[in-house]
Amino acid sequence: MNVKIYWANDQKAVKVGLSMRLLIKKAIKTTLIHEEFSHDAEISLTFVDNEGIRELNRTYRDKDTATDVLSFPLYDFHGGEEPLGDGRVELGDIVLSLERAREQAAELGHSYEREAAFLCVHSVLHLLGYDHERSPEDEEIMCERQREIMKKLKLTEGK
Repeated sequence: MNVKIYWANDQKAVKVGLSMRLLIKKAIKTTLIHEEFSHDAEISLTFVDNEGIRELNRTYRDKDTATDVLSFPLYDFHGGEEPLGDGRVELGDIVLSLERAREQAAELGHSYEREAAFLCVHSVLHLLGYDHERSPEDEEIMCERQREIMKKLKLTEGK
């Protein structure tokens, strides 16, 4: 499986190095493999600061607060929508506040890298149709998938 990521960095709060980009790409690809996604994939990923994600959260979710990550899927996989053809599939957009990821990592007592990877795993699952806000059962399913994928990445709690 080939994964193409279109990167954008719309923030200056946190430096984004090559090692972070490689980790995020690995997290995205591992999630797609774990979920047995059978197409080559394209994902747009934008790094923002807390103010940038707050503005998007306010615009798209009516929540006037900074969040950690937002997902904008192009398909409704949960509703049965499937990509057409055998080519590369554009899954959607991920917007990640690296500033919030750094804050959460400190709050939770693990590395910033682990938090950023986790947020990308979480977001890709959303792009694939998972939604923890639908029901407690859906939340548990999504949490279990996240645990399994983070274990594959060798980024379990505390690392």
